[in-house]
Amino acid sequence: MSDHVSPVRVAALQMRSGTDVQKNVLAATELVHVAADQGATYIQLPEYFNYYGPAKHFADVAEEIPGVTSRAMGEVARERHVTLHLGSMLQDSRSAERSANTSVLLGDDGAIIALYQKTHLFDIDVPGEVSYRESAAIAAGSRLVVAELGGFTLGLSICFDVRFAELYRQLALRGATVFAVPSAFSAVTGPAHWEVLLRARAIENHAFVIAATQAGTTEEGLATYGHAMIIDPWGSVLAQSSGDEQEVVLCDIDLSQVARRRREIDVFALRRPELYEQTRE
Repeated sequence: MSDHVSPVRVAALQMRSGTDVQKNVLAATELVHVAADQGATYIQLPEYFNYYGPAKHFADVAEEIPGVTSRAMGEVARERHVTLHLGSMLQDSRSAERSANTSVLLGDDGAIIALYQKTHLFDIDVPGEVSYRESAAIAAGSRLVVAELGGFTLGLSICFDVRFAELYRQLALRGATVFAVPSAFSAVTGPAHWEVLLRARAIENHAFVIAATQAGTTEEGLATYGHAMIIDPWGSVLAQSSGDEQEVVLCDIDLSQVARRRREIDVFALRRPELYEQTRE
């Protein structure tokens, strides 16, 4: 990568989605217009942007992709001439049991550039605090996705994926210079883990991280941490949300930093994969 790269203005949107799909899509559209008005050319929505509610309704809300929501948001992307990342939405997997939690990346012509299905599902049990099994309603994806955009290469991930460092190393080895981490991160684990994990993924791969978020607590009691962030390859937080309301988090990112930091500390050349592949005897 050349050190002479023009900055790219990017935006991570913080939302307070609920169970009303039409209302959520309208809110997302309004935030996209705000970001585009401020010059953002890549705009990222959070996980479950168009429906955040009880899993028992997932199958009812899930759509085919392309479908009604992705086409409507594609029109917004085309109208504003922006790359629009629909953080994630429920995709109809043609299975009566489970849907997919799918990122949809739309180009500035409104067409789908890439799809990514969340590979690591939120199955946790923190006694007395939070217990959830995303896999009961969601089928895990099985493919890594990297997409070439104007000015940078985007590695796709969703929320709980951020705990699995090996995923991001593989995305970086496939050329990713920016990681997308759209999320609905738990309010229970968020204070201790959210920023630490995001900054770690940036530092260990010398990549930018853009993390759009859900914030606040839904009527059904689903509590999310918020704190939408944009982080540079040195692990510095360039921009973050100021509270738990809907917000546009925006800044310019200098992609030449990726090449510079990777030269200074060449973690890719210094890897020892022959050690990592050893199994315990």
